[in-house]
Amino acid sequence: MDAHRHKRQYIAMFGIQRAIILAAGKGTRLKSLTHNKPKALMQIGGEAAIVRVIRHLVRQGIHDIAINIHHHASQIQNELGNGTHFNANLYYSYEEQLLDSGGGARTALDLLPGEGPVLIHNADIMSTINITHLHDICPTQGCALALVPNPKHNLQGDFSLQQQRIIQQPKNPYTFAGVSVWQPPALLEYPSQTAFSLIQPIHTCITQQQCAGLIHQGHWFDIGRPHDLIQAHHYYSQEAL
Repeated sequence: MDAHRHKRQYIAMFGIQRAIILAAGKGTRLKSLTHNKPKALMQIGGEAAIVRVIRHLVRQGIHDIAINIHHHASQIQNELGNGTHFNANLYYSYEEQLLDSGGGARTALDLLPGEGPVLIHNADIMSTINITHLHDICPTQGCALALVPNPKHNLQGDFSLQQQRIIQQPKNPYTFAGVSVWQPPALLEYPSQTAFSLIQPIHTCITQQQCAGLIHQGHWFDIGRPHDLIQAHHYYSQEAL
């Protein structure tokens, strides 16, 4: 009992320590841009998108990061290496067949050392989402999702909030931002190496009232669409001036 209590105290004191970056997608919405290059390596203000994500995680204290890869996988590995130059430890989960967002995250989780909650972050999301705040509201047996006000491409939304608890209605004001914190048991009940969407365990957590939501009001770009890729590139280019 003492050992388990000390582990919980350590996690509470130092916050979330582990993350999974989902980078296996083919980036089909970017059309010719991803024929010869993975979406995760799209240049955003002079730096690869996934590099920006890794730096964002490391700045918030996360150093053990598993990355699922498939499309042009070797390019990502060659670009990132073992992560030491980012002050990170990178672990690669290669998928011969795409496992979707849930299966990719569940399988990559097996590669991460340590215990405690894990962040799941899409490689194509550029934002200033506060991971510590997201971790702080994560239920003990479920997950916490970062949400953004509905963008133009998803006006019906994904979720609503009721006192920080996520619910779903016919029309919802918020869209899932592609960044979430999970208690491992909520993912480990699914088998590794099996394809499924992350929406499945999200719905389970909602049903069990174990899904919290945090509204992000800062900048947020989903670079999986050409228009948003251009916007993100412009934003970060201006930021560097």
